[in-house]
Amino acid sequence: MNDLSATAGETERETARRLEAKGLPTAAVDAKLIVAHVLGVSPSGLALERRRVLTTAEQERVSVLAARRAAREPLQYIVGEWGFRRLTLTVDDRALIPRPETETVVERCLALLEGRDAPRVLDVGTGSGAIALAIADEHPGARVTGIDVSAEALSLARENSARTGVAIELLEIDLLSGLPGADWDLVVSNPPYVRPDEATGLAPEVVDWEPHVALFDAGHTETLVRAAAAVLATGGALVLESYDERARAVADLLSRSGFSDVAVTRDLAGRDRVVEGRLRG
Repeated sequence: MNDLSATAGETERETARRLEAKGLPTAAVDAKLIVAHVLGVSPSGLALERRRVLTTAEQERVSVLAARRAAREPLQYIVGEWGFRRLTLTVDDRALIPRPETETVVERCLALLEGRDAPRVLDVGTGSGAIALAIADEHPGARVTGIDVSAEALSLARENSARTGVAIELLEIDLLSGLPGADWDLVVSNPPYVRPDEATGLAPEVVDWEPHVALFDAGHTETLVRAAAAVLATGGALVLESYDERARAVADLLSRSGFSDVAVTRDLAGRDRVVEGRLRG
């Protein structure tokens, strides 16, 4: 937008039209979030700024961010932060974007840890640290360790630990080499669970931008179930994110691998999402 007298409202509408022309189904929401981000206000607070005339620098910044979004870069990477439960986390292409459905994973973890004063929790493939930090934030007594094979993801998790003031231990460990420690009260993971042959069905924001090592399953779930059974305390819980077409198969895998009380929980969209079980004695 080149009109030097453009208001925030006009800029938002023009940005939405620009994104809609590129086929983005979320054009209006994206435009609002981009303009709000540039102006340093919340999306709801943007309503109070609609008559504000943007500076040339602000208009140019909106234009640059809109161009990135038009190229299908995820909005979360563009604004550089995203909310996850009670936390605001830094997000970029070093790790997967924290998603609302993963908040259901945290809910189940907290429920399984209820009544334990100082449970030991291992988050496998911690990425941005979202799950580990949320558990540590909402269960202050929990001693949480996050591991990841990616040094870049771990650097992002460390930044988020510092940003939120929530302390967790972070270690660079490859799941394929086994899980660390023993007698964990809970092992949790959002493992890579997309089959490579499903890549063509993914949105460009996912397949073109998010790290493939965290997306595509190369036997990670089966390996994780076996590894967790070796390091959990008797009665300790395993909680895994999955997706509706596969969750029941993952539940069957847990039942065959020494876990009892196996259950599948749906996310807020009503899709089978979280698989859990307790290690039998």
